[in-house]
Order: sequence, then structure tokens, then C-alpha cells
Amino acid sequence: MNAGSEATRGMLFAIAAYGLWGFAPVYWKLLRAAPAGELLAQRVLWSLVVGVLLIAITRRWRELARALRSRRQLLPIAASSLLLGSNWLIFLEAVNTGRVLATALGYFLNPLVSVLLGVVFLGERLTRGQAAAVALGAVGVTVWAVDLGEAPWIALSLAASFGLYGLVRKVASVAPLVGFALETLLLTPPCLAYLAYLAAQDAMALPHEGPGVKALVVGAGVITAVPLLCFTSAAQRLPLSTLGFLQYLAPSISFLLAVGLYDEPFGRTQAVAFACVWAALALFSFASRPR
Repeated sequence: MNAGSEATRGMLFAIAAYGLWGFAPVYWKLLRAAPAGELLAQRVLWSLVVGVLLIAITRRWRELARALRSRRQLLPIAASSLLLGSNWLIFLEAVNTGRVLATALGYFLNPLVSVLLGVVFLGERLTRGQAAAVALGAVGVTVWAVDLGEAPWIALSLAASFGLYGLVRKVASVAPLVGFALETLLLTPPCLAYLAYLAAQDAMALPHEGPGVKALVVGAGVITAVPLLCFTSAAQRLPLSTLGFLQYLAPSISFLLAVGLYDEPFGRTQAVAFACVWAALALFSFASRPR
């Protein structure tokens, strides 16, 4: 397959991933009766089920076994699994506590973080316009931080964890599906241990919910797997800077949900911060245009 066709497929995978992630708060809001830790554990377990089913359907057991035996493949996936689990936990906690707007800011920042990571670790170069865009994004974060009286940890943690996840998956020589199965497999033991602890304390929330909620929990595996597989497929076909920039789609959707559907506070400070980040993305797009 030629480079142009691969790039087109990469763009389609990226749009699908970010579109689904943008609407993700709607799904997880339906499960807010459970704390974030319990939701994370269930999400990992059902994602593993989906990953194993896909491995079985595609008959990639040998590829999975080779990755498990290869330190060169397993170590990056172990790192990406920790980054992914951290990102999921922060996101679920934010959605559960009515801070979807903070997640939107984090994922708006992520393209700029991805650009910086591409420069630092992959030797990608920035033009003056692109560097100015990154600086303008930092101004937006600073404005929000000054108003809070502390760093906007949710936004910064989401941007950093997912930016690093994208970097690790780009350089890891593991196919998207096999990598996803390995990530969820590596996260499963601590998640099982946590659920066992909750059960022993009679502190689990989800078993007491109705069949509709339980069905949503089971569906969490599919909701998780599809966009993530699309993302990792896109990451292997697109430059990290391009992939990072396309991510504006997900936080745009989440932003509209937070302000329009969930009526989260959006005052002058938030408006200035988001304006800086949006201007940074526009400037980066302009500076990155073909000449």
C-alpha cells in the first residue's frame, strides 16, 4: 500500500477515534453511581474480554505470545499500560465529579504536548509559528492556574499521560490489536485485586445497580476498545505532530457537552484560557500548512 493511501487511512482512523472519545463523557455519566476506581477496574476487565475475542477472531495468538516473550516489545507496552490506566482513572474521576470542562482543556492541550514530545524524543522540528503556538497554549494554562490558585492538575495530567502514551505506542513495534490486548492483560491483576478488596469490604457499587447499568458496564469494553484501536492504528500511519493536532475534535465535542448539556461553570477566566488554547491550535494549523 502506497504512502498516500496509508496517510488517508491514518486520518480516517484518527477522526473515528477522536469523535468517539469526544462523546465518551455521555456514556460514563450513565455509570457515575460507581466511584472512578471501580469503574476503571471494570473497564479494564471488559476491555480485556474484547481484546481476547479479537485476538481469537484474527488468530493472532502467536503474535501475542511472541510479544510476551520479547523484552523489546513487552517493556514499552508495560509503560503504555501504566500511562493508559492513569489516563483512564483521571478521566473517570473528572467525569464523575462534574469536571468535563477540565478534561476538554486537557485534551485541547494534548496536541501541543504531542508536538513538544515529537521535538524532544523524535527529532521533529518546529517553525517559529509552531513554537509561538505552543507558548500561547502555555499562557492559557497559566491563566487557568492563576484563577484556581494551583496548577490545573486534571488538564495537565490528562495531556501529559496521553501525550506520552501516544509517543510510546508510536515507537513500540507492536501491532495495535496485540498491544491493546497486552495493555489490558497487564492491567488486569491489580484491577482484580482491587475488586476483590471492594467485595471483601462489601463496598462495590455496580452489583447493586439495575440490568441497564450492568449492560453498560459490559459494553465498556467495546466503547474502550474501538477508539483506542483506531488511535493506535492512526499513530502508526501519521506523524506525531499531525496526530496530535487532529485531537482538537474530541475536546471540542466534550467542551460543547460540558457547557451546553451539563451546564458546568464557564466564566471569564475559562473563556480567556480556552481562547488562548484555541488561538494556539489555529496558529499551529496555519504554521503547519504546506508551502
